[in-house]
Amino acid sequence: MHHMFPCVPWLTFLGVFTLSAVANPAPLTLWYPEPAREAITEALPVGNGRLGALVEGETAHERLLLNEDTLWAGGPYNPVNPEALAALPQVRRLIAEGKYREAADLAGAKMMAQPLRQAPFQPLGELEMDFPGHESVTDYRRELDLTTACTTVRYRVGNVAYTREIFVSAPDQVIVVRLSADRPGMISTVLRLGSPQPEVSFTVNQQGIELRGRNFAHETIPGALTFNAGVRIIPEGGRVAPGEKILTIREADAVTVLISARTSFRSWNDVSGQPYPAMRADLNAAAAKSYAELRRSHLADYQPLFERFTIQLGASTERSSWPTDKRVAYFADGRDSELAALYVQFARYLLLACSRPGSQPANLQGLWNDQVSPPWGSKYTININTEMNYWPAEAANLSECTEPLRRMVAELADSGRRTAQQQYGARGWVAHHNTDLWRATAPIDGVAWGMWPMGGAWLSLHLWDHYAFTGDRAFLATAYPTLKGAAEFFLDTLVEEPKHGWLVTSPSMSPENAHHDGVSIAAGPAMDTQLLRDLFSRCIDAASILDLDPEFRSQLAAARSRLAPDQIGRGGQLQEWLEDWDLDAPDPHHRHVSHLYALFPSDQISPQTTPELAQAARRTLELRGDEATGWSLAWKINLWARLFDGDRAY
Repeated sequence: MHHMFPCVPWLTFLGVFTLSAVANPAPLTLWYPEPAREAITEALPVGNGRLGALVEGETAHERLLLNEDTLWAGGPYNPVNPEALAALPQVRRLIAEGKYREAADLAGAKMMAQPLRQAPFQPLGELEMDFPGHESVTDYRRELDLTTACTTVRYRVGNVAYTREIFVSAPDQVIVVRLSADRPGMISTVLRLGSPQPEVSFTVNQQGIELRGRNFAHETIPGALTFNAGVRIIPEGGRVAPGEKILTIREADAVTVLISARTSFRSWNDVSGQPYPAMRADLNAAAAKSYAELRRSHLADYQPLFERFTIQLGASTERSSWPTDKRVAYFADGRDSELAALYVQFARYLLLACSRPGSQPANLQGLWNDQVSPPWGSKYTININTEMNYWPAEAANLSECTEPLRRMVAELADSGRRTAQQQYGARGWVAHHNTDLWRATAPIDGVAWGMWPMGGAWLSLHLWDHYAFTGDRAFLATAYPTLKGAAEFFLDTLVEEPKHGWLVTSPSMSPENAHHDGVSIAAGPAMDTQLLRDLFSRCIDAASILDLDPEFRSQLAAARSRLAPDQIGRGGQLQEWLEDWDLDAPDPHHRHVSHLYALFPSDQISPQTTPELAQAARRTLELRGDEATGWSLAWKINLWARLFDGDRAY
C-alpha cells in the first residue's frame, strides 16, 4: 500500500540509532518559508487524538482541514458471507491438490465479505478564513513546534506583523486558533464552515457558526451517524456581523476561534450518542477560559508526555536552521544526522496527535484526511500498516498512546467471534487484512489481498508487548482472554500438510504477494507460521504468569511443535511459502517482505542465535531491493538494523 500522507514511515524510524539523554537538544521544529501546496503531504498536522486539523498557512485564504476520528461512512454491519462455511472444505481440498487458481476462484465467489469493501474514514469539513489585503506579504514563516504541539504562521503586510497560532487541546477537547497582530485593530476576517457530508445545515449568530449533518452511506450500509460541529469566536475589540453561512469580523485587536465536533458514535455497534449537547458543552467550557489558560492546560497535558524521551544523533550544524524541506532534500549526503533525531520526535508527536486514550487508533493517514474517498479508505490495514504505526510507541515511552489500539483489539475479538463461528465454524476470533470503525473482520477487497486470517493474531501480540514493557499483571489478566481467543481459532482451523505432517493455515496467502501469475492463495505461508509461533508462545507465557489453563498450555505447546519450520530456498533466500516459489514469483521486488517478520518485529531470527536463517533473510532483502513505497522502506530500515548493517539502514 502507498499513503499520500507519509505518517507511517515517520512512525517507524526507530531501532537504527543509539539513544541517549541530552541536556540541550536542538530546536524540535519543522518550518517552511511558504504555504503548503498539497494539503495531505505538506500541510502541518495538529491533533488531540480525537480532533485533527491540517494547517495550510495561506496568507489571504487560510484553510483548516478538519477531522473527527469517528466520522466514517456507513454504520454497524455484519459482513460475513453466508456461503463461506460450506465452501471452506472444498477450498482447502483444492489447495491441497495444488489447484490454486480454482481454489482462488471458489473463495472469491463464496468466501469474501458482503459488501466487498469496508467503510472509509472521511473528512468532517473545513474552516476557511479570508484575510483581504494579505495577498502580498514578507517575512513568511510556517512552523510546527514539536515541544508545544503548536503550529504558527507568521508574516508581515506592510509594517504590521501578523501571527496565527493553532493547537488542539486534549483537556479541553477543542481546536484553538489565535489570530493576532502587533498593532491594534488590524484583525479583519471572513469565516466559513463547510462540510462535504450529506444533509448539512447551518446556524450563524454573533457567537459563531454551527453545523449539523449525517454521514455518507457505504455501499449497501446506510449512513447511521449524525454529527455536529461548531465554531465559537471570542473577539477582542472590533465588530462582528453574521451572514448566510459566514461570519465577518472587522478591526479586532485579536480573535480566539474555538472549534469542536462530535458524532453519535458510541462504540462499533452503538450509534445512539447525542452529539449536539456534547459539542455545545465543549465550546461553552472552553469559551469560559482565556486563550492563555487554554494554552497552559494544553501544555500541561502534552509536554510531560512528549518530554520524557530524548534522542541525540550528533551535534547541531548550520543545517539546523535550514527550512525542513531543504534539510530533507539534502539528507542523503550524510551531514545532517540530527534530522533523523527530529524525525523520531516527529513520529512521537504524530502518535500523540492521533492516538490518545479514548480516541480511535491511528489509521492509515493517522487522523488527517481531506477526501471522501481517500487512498485505501484511510482504514486500518492490519497486515502491516496498523502494527507499524505502533512499533515505536512503547520503546519511545508513549505507552498511553497504545490504549486505542488495545481497545480496538478487544473490540475486534467481539466482532471476530461472529466471523470465526459463521465463516470457519471455529472457536475464538479472527480478523483478516483490514478493518474499519465498525470492526469488520471478514476477508475484503478480493482473494489476492483479503484471504489472510492472521490480522487478529498479529494485533494480539501488541497486548503482550504492552505487558512486557509495563509489567502490569492486572492488564495482562484483562488481555488474556483476547490472546487466548486468537489462539483458540487456530487450534480449531490449522490443517495437516500432507507431505510432512506440519500444521498449516489454509486458506491463506503471504500478504498481497502472488506466488504464480494472479494467484496468491496458498497453505502455510512462512509469515503465518512465524506469527503463530509468537502467538502460541505468548499465550503459554501469559497463562503461566496468571497460573491459568494448564491443559490449554499443553495443547498450544503440542501445536507449536508441529508448525512448519522456516526454510531456505534454492537461491539462498528465506522461503516465503512452503514451496520454493520465490525466485519464480511474478513480482521479484514486491513491497511486502512478510516472511521477514521473524527478523523484525519478532526476534525468532537474528545473526546471533540463527546465523544461517539471518543470512537467508539478508539474501531475501538483497533480492527484493530498496525500490519500494515509504512504509516498506521503513520496515527494511528496521530489518537491516536487525542484521547489524547500519550503513545499509542509513
